[in-house]
Amino acid sequence: QVQLVESGGGLVQPGGSLRLACAASGSIFSINAMGWYRQAPGKERELVARITSGGRTNYADSVKGRFTISRDNAKNTVYLQMNNLKPEDTAVYCCNTEGTVIPGTTFSSWGQGTPVTVSS
Repeated sequence: QVQLVESGGGLVQPGGSLRLACAASGSIFSINAMGWYRQAPGKERELVARITSGGRTNYADSVKGRFTISRDNAKNTVYLQMNNLKPEDTAVYCCNTEGTVIPGTTFSSWGQGTPVTVSS
């Protein structure tokens, strides 16, 4: 089993910053990619940012230039630095991790989600 623990969400004013963290633990052999998704009320879940084990990143167009994803491979932790936050960034942010628990056996795990509210 692989567990993900997220932290860092909260209430922030427009233009402010937050940093989310997601730590993976359990019977992990390797991690291929880690990412952040979000779901706002009444909307579908969407990819925010994703980073591979090699450091390749991709971002939603709506967050490019404002959000930065990074990872600490030694700690199996992914971070999302969110700057210049806007009210439309309000959502529950969930971490996803893909990898293997033993060679040849893959997993895809989700965190419980951390709420981010951008409001004055």
